[in-house]
Amino acid sequence: MVAPPPAEPGPGAAPPARRGPTKRLAGASPALRFVLMVGVMSFFADFTYEGSRSVIGPYLGTLGAGALAISVISGLGEFLGYGLRLFSGRGADRTGRYWPITISGYVVQMAAVPLLALAGNWEVAALLIIAERVGKATRNPPRDAMLSHAARQMGYGWGFGVHEALDQFGAMFGPLLVALVLAVSNHDYKLAFAALAVPAAITLSLVLAARRFFPRPRDLSAGPAEVTASGYPRVFWVYLAGAALVAAGLADFPLIAFHFQQARTVSAPIVPVFYAIAMAVSGTGSLIFGRLYDKAGIGVLIPLTIGAAAYAPLVFLGGVWAAVAGMALWGLGMGVQESIIPAAVAPMVAPDRRASAYGLFTGAYGTAWVLGSVVIGVLFDVSLGAVATFCVVAQLAAIPFLVAVRRRAVRPGRPDRPAAGQPGGQ
Repeated sequence: MVAPPPAEPGPGAAPPARRGPTKRLAGASPALRFVLMVGVMSFFADFTYEGSRSVIGPYLGTLGAGALAISVISGLGEFLGYGLRLFSGRGADRTGRYWPITISGYVVQMAAVPLLALAGNWEVAALLIIAERVGKATRNPPRDAMLSHAARQMGYGWGFGVHEALDQFGAMFGPLLVALVLAVSNHDYKLAFAALAVPAAITLSLVLAARRFFPRPRDLSAGPAEVTASGYPRVFWVYLAGAALVAAGLADFPLIAFHFQQARTVSAPIVPVFYAIAMAVSGTGSLIFGRLYDKAGIGVLIPLTIGAAAYAPLVFLGGVWAAVAGMALWGLGMGVQESIIPAAVAPMVAPDRRASAYGLFTGAYGTAWVLGSVVIGVLFDVSLGAVATFCVVAQLAAIPFLVAVRRRAVRPGRPDRPAAGQPGGQ
């Protein structure tokens, strides 16, 4: 028996209620809700640690550290922050304890930032800076592996792009808060670090809530895996080589901020604003180019890498407005890489090896970053022109590798056509 159509509302009937934001979110797919919840969690996490990183360079300088020490500390932090992901990724895949490992990393990272307010010398501050990076290394591979299951349903580029956008907008507001505190407190760095305890506490609360509502994120992935082989395809290694060259040419922001102070490009309270500009561009770029990646593939990285390489001469050789443009390009390069890397790696490997793949990939990425940071730190005391040249040449050297990846990689949305080097590929 066919049910009759619903009756039309009478002349005096109330119009149908509109769905508010809460109802729309409740009606969203579980995958989207998970991406948004983890994105908000990352918003407050980046609010916390990127707020601190926006002034680490000048802060270490006030404690007596020089340019080489700042560059090495930053580079070592990035090395551990990426290199240790190899172990946390493998540990997550072997034990299946994705949430416990993720939570432990967030606890270490969120505790280290406010404790910088208690550092009495640059050596203690350096240990806390490194501890913050270790916490990030611990939590990122299992978290990204969990995100990849939800992102598959939405489109890898869009899923990771939405997450990275929320992440980077947090990285924009954190430095702005720090800039405000420095402006009203006569450059009291310790008070600025103490203020970041509030978003740190919010982050930990959201991590526990996400664990409670989504205990098994792998259930969010619909359909069979794109790849079931146990190894890594050739395209994975080619992409890794290209990404490593890009990383080698990325100057750490603490050194950039130190340069702004030394060259008197901007005053101390304005330095975090420059970082906020970079993060705003990074978040916007993640959304736009994440969606574009789903439509056009990894080839979008080629023109973006070429354009972003111009950040170095603008930042190190230009005046204040050139520095603004350079920081925007620096942020664009960072955001696009950090959203497209997990999106591109996900379909290259089997789901039960994804955390290991993220750990291996980003471990090599971080190793290249620390080696590049050491070179940049040495060149900084020799010539700023040499610093800019090294950064540009290293990043442009990645282009042939990205071209090769574009030829081999699976086009998003076409898992039926395997890439060369993958099972069934040429």
